[in-house]
Amino acid sequence: MPLITIFTPTYNRKDLIERLYQSLLLQTQKCFEWVVIDDGSTDNTESFFTEIQATEQPFSIRYVKQQNGGKHRAINKGVSIAKGELFFIVDSDDTLLPQAIEKICQWDATLDNSHKWAGLAGLRGKTESLVIGQRNNSAPFVDAKNSERQQKSLEGDKAEVYFTEVLRKYPFPEIPGEKFISEEIVWNAIARDGYYLRWFNEIIYTCDYLDGGLTKDNSKERNNPEGCLLWAKGQLETFPDNSRKRFLAIAIYRNAVKHVKNISTTAKELSVSPFSVVAASLMLSIYQPLFNLLQRNKH
Repeated sequence: MPLITIFTPTYNRKDLIERLYQSLLLQTQKCFEWVVIDDGSTDNTESFFTEIQATEQPFSIRYVKQQNGGKHRAINKGVSIAKGELFFIVDSDDTLLPQAIEKICQWDATLDNSHKWAGLAGLRGKTESLVIGQRNNSAPFVDAKNSERQQKSLEGDKAEVYFTEVLRKYPFPEIPGEKFISEEIVWNAIARDGYYLRWFNEIIYTCDYLDGGLTKDNSKERNNPEGCLLWAKGQLETFPDNSRKRFLAIAIYRNAVKHVKNISTTAKELSVSPFSVVAASLMLSIYQPLFNLLQRNKH
């Protein structure tokens, strides 16, 4: 049975991370360590971990506090110190169902030599029975690269568990002065190199979920333009035949830098035509208000 590193990046989430801790205590299998990277919290997170580490625990807990630098830097640190064969990112405001680790171990045992494996993934749910995102019901599991999720009906947030050694080959870029970068940069780089995940149809992870989409507040992209550029270029490389994803990548990057870079510069950075930049931006300006209206009408 493999050791699993449950990795939690956290920032000022003391009250919520206690709930996650309780869900870890309820795991039917305890073949895991819990690695927590505190990204500079100013609440009582550190005191909480000092308290629980002072008593005997049914699993190893390692707590590291570092200067605030963003989730991607915390992940890089976690991967570098992980002792587990598998690396499972679980956010501090989420919880695991009691059999989550047991099911991961069971599905890990089914991996054969048919593919080059990056890991495996279960489902996320609002509850233990209400799935978030798409669920492919054609079989108990689907083997697919991260870049194949749309055609395999696997879109939406999932509970991915990666092999630690794979993640060590693909660290997140750390850009000076920027604290956010999309995780898709790494997941798609792994997919481009031919790695598969086994996506199994069981909920193991629960979270409060806000419907995603194109928010009017693009401050993360605007404040982290180099990271946004890396993401957009990665999308264009990963999805050469997917016009929707390509136009969206161009539009989001253009929207992030439109006040500091002209259309010609944006096109050159992305290796696309100026017309593509203009067209993508126009499509976003039309689609975004419509999307937001549809979201409001759902509630």
